[in-house]
Amino acid sequence: MKTYEAPDIRNVLLVGHGGAGKTSLLEAMLFTSGALTRMGRVEDGNTVSDFEPEEVKKGISVSLAMAPVEWNGTKVNVLDAPGYADFVGDVRSAIRAVDAVLLVVSAVDGVEVQTEVAWELAATAGLPRAILINKLDRERASFQRTLDQLIESFGTQVAPLQLPIGEEHEFEGVADLLTRRAYRYGSGPKAEEGPWPDDVSGKADPYREKLMEAVAESDDALIEKYLEQGELSEEEIVRGVKRGFAEARIAPVLAAAATRPVGVDRLLQFIVDEFPSPADRGPVTVLTKSGEEKPRACDRAQALTALVFKTISDPYVGHITMFRVFSGKVRPDSAVFNASKGTEERIGQLFALRGKEHDTVAEVGAGDIGAVAKLSHTTTGDTFSTKDDPVQLPPVEMPQPLLAFAISPKTKGDEDKLSTALARLQEEDPTLRVERSEETHETVMYGMGEAHLDVMIERMKRKFGVEVTTAPARIAYRETIKGPGKGLGRHVKQTGGHGQYGVCSIEIEPLPRGAGFEFVDQIFGGAIPGQFIPSVEKGVVKAMQEGVLSGNPMVDVRVTLVDGKYHTVDSSDMAFQIAGSLALKEAAQQAGVVLLEPIVELEVVVPEAYTGDIMGDLNSKRAKIGGMESAGAGKQRIKALVPQAEVARYAIDLRSMTGGRGAFTMRFSHYEEVPAHLAEKIIAEAQKAREEAQKR
Repeated sequence: MKTYEAPDIRNVLLVGHGGAGKTSLLEAMLFTSGALTRMGRVEDGNTVSDFEPEEVKKGISVSLAMAPVEWNGTKVNVLDAPGYADFVGDVRSAIRAVDAVLLVVSAVDGVEVQTEVAWELAATAGLPRAILINKLDRERASFQRTLDQLIESFGTQVAPLQLPIGEEHEFEGVADLLTRRAYRYGSGPKAEEGPWPDDVSGKADPYREKLMEAVAESDDALIEKYLEQGELSEEEIVRGVKRGFAEARIAPVLAAAATRPVGVDRLLQFIVDEFPSPADRGPVTVLTKSGEEKPRACDRAQALTALVFKTISDPYVGHITMFRVFSGKVRPDSAVFNASKGTEERIGQLFALRGKEHDTVAEVGAGDIGAVAKLSHTTTGDTFSTKDDPVQLPPVEMPQPLLAFAISPKTKGDEDKLSTALARLQEEDPTLRVERSEETHETVMYGMGEAHLDVMIERMKRKFGVEVTTAPARIAYRETIKGPGKGLGRHVKQTGGHGQYGVCSIEIEPLPRGAGFEFVDQIFGGAIPGQFIPSVEKGVVKAMQEGVLSGNPMVDVRVTLVDGKYHTVDSSDMAFQIAGSLALKEAAQQAGVVLLEPIVELEVVVPEAYTGDIMGDLNSKRAKIGGMESAGAGKQRIKALVPQAEVARYAIDLRSMTGGRGAFTMRFSHYEEVPAHLAEKIIAEAQKAREEAQKR
C-alpha cells in the first residue's frame, strides 16, 4: 500500500449498538472501493473484520478490527468497534486514534443503549459525529421513526443530509438534500445520478427546514439571518454543514443498506469530502518529562509522537501492536522509544491491517495508523517518542472491571501456562484484571461482564492451550470475638523417649474494628522460658489465620499470655505452637465468635427515570443509602454502603435493570458484623466445604 500524506487520510471509527450492521458496512466499503471482489456475510463468518473464532462462533464483534479503504485518492482508515457493552474498552481506546466517529443505527431497531454510550464517549472526546441510518431495506425499517429518535436522544444538532428513495424492499437509493440530486442503485455498488423524483420533492421541504435550523444554530452569524429571513442560501448551508460538523456542533445523517450495498459509495464520498483529516484536527497535547504540557502538530518533520491503541496477542507471531502517529514518522528497521515504559523498541516490518491480513507499508507518517509485530515491552496505552524528547500522551481511561470469577487450571501442572496466558491476555485487553487473593487463596479474573469473561476463557484455550474451571469468586469474610475470654492450651505427650510438653494460658479481648492483632507477654518468674514465647504467638497466629468457625481469618483481637508450664527436656518450639493454637480456640469459643463481611462504597450513575428502581434494589441488598445528587445530562449519582456479597454480580444486575444505561464504581470500605441468620448459613456452607475437602 502506498504512503499517504496527512491531508489525504481520514481516520474513522464505526460505533453503535450490536447488530446495527457496522461489520457489514466495513465489508461494503471494501467491496465498493474494489478492495474485495465479493462481500462476506456475518452469518457465514467470512467478513474481513470479524475473523476471530469467537466472533465467527457468536456472530458478533468482540474485538476492535481495522481495514484501510482507498477512495478517490484518499485513504480512509476504518476502525470497527464491538457494539456490546462488555467490550467498551476497545471503543475507548479507538476513540483516541481517530478524528471522527460514524454512529451506525439500525432503521429497524432505532436508537439503542450502546448508540447513546458511544455518542457520549465521542462527545466527551470532542470528536465530530456523523450518523448512518442503516438497514433501510429490511422489514419494519423506518427512516422517519429513527430520525425522530435520534433528534429526541441527541438534540437538534442531528441534521438529515439524505432521504431514502423507497423503504423496506422498495429501498432503491438516496436523495441528497444539499445537491437536490437522486442516486439510484441497480445491480452494482456504484450509484446512477439523476434528478430528484417528484415524490421526494414534496417530502424534502421539512427535512431541509431541519437542516437549515441545525446549520443556523451552529453559527451565531447565520442564526440572525435565519431568524430575520427564514432561510439560508445553498452555499451557506453547504459551508455551515462542513464547519458545524468539524466543530462537532452538527451531526449529519445519511442513509444506507450496507448488505445490498446501497448508499455506501455516497458515504465514502461524504467521508472524503467532509470528514476532517488529521491535518485539520490541530495539534495534540503531550506531557514532557517534567510534567509540562505542550502542543505537537501533525507534521512528519517533527519528533515522533504515537499512541498504541490496541495490542493483539498471537501465539505464533507474538504481539501485534496497532498505533496512531500524531507527529513524526515510523520507519521499518528503526528504533523507537517507549516513553511510558522507559525502554527502546526495535521496529521490524511495518504493515496496515486489513482484518487479519497484513499489507506491508514503507512508513507510517503523521496522521496515519499502522501496525508492527514482535515488540517486547509495549502494551495498549503506551506512547512512542524519541529518546532525547520522551513525551507522553495522556493514557486511555478504561472502565473498571467489576465482575469477578475465580479460575483454576483444569489440568494439574498448568499453573505456569495459566499465568503466562493471563499476562498475555491482560496486555491485549486492559479491561481484564487478574489478582491473586491472599485471603481466599484464589486467582480472581475481573471482567466487564459474563460475555467478556467467556470470550477471555475461550481465547485462553484457543491461543495458549489452557483450559480453566470457573466459579464465583469467594467473599473474604473474617471472624472476630464478641467479648473477653480465657483459654488453656495443653499439649503433653510422653510415650517413652523424647516427648512433647507445652502448656500456656491466655486471655483474649476484642479490639476496635480494623485494629488487627496484638500479642502481649505477661509471663513472670519464667513460667515459660523466653525462647518459647514467640512459639506460643506463632501458634496463636496460625489458629487465627485458619479461623474457628468458618475457615476465615480472625482479626481485631488482643491476646495476652498470662501463664504456662514447661519441661526442661520435652518442651519444644512445636509443642508450644500447638499449645498456643489450642488455647486460642478454647478462648474464642468462650468469648463468642462473630462473622464479619466486607462492606463496599458503591457509586451508581443512572438516568433519572431509573433512580426509583435502583434505590429499591439497593434497599433489598441491605444497603445504607448515603445520598443522591445530580450527575448532569439527566443522570443521578447514588452513593451507598453495601455488603460485598450482595453486589458480587452487580455488573449483571445493573445492566439488566437499566438496559445498559447505568454505570457504577465500587471500592472496599470496611468490615461489619454479618446478621446472625446469614452468618449461620455462611458458616454451615464453609463447614460442609471443609468436610468435602477432607474426604477428597
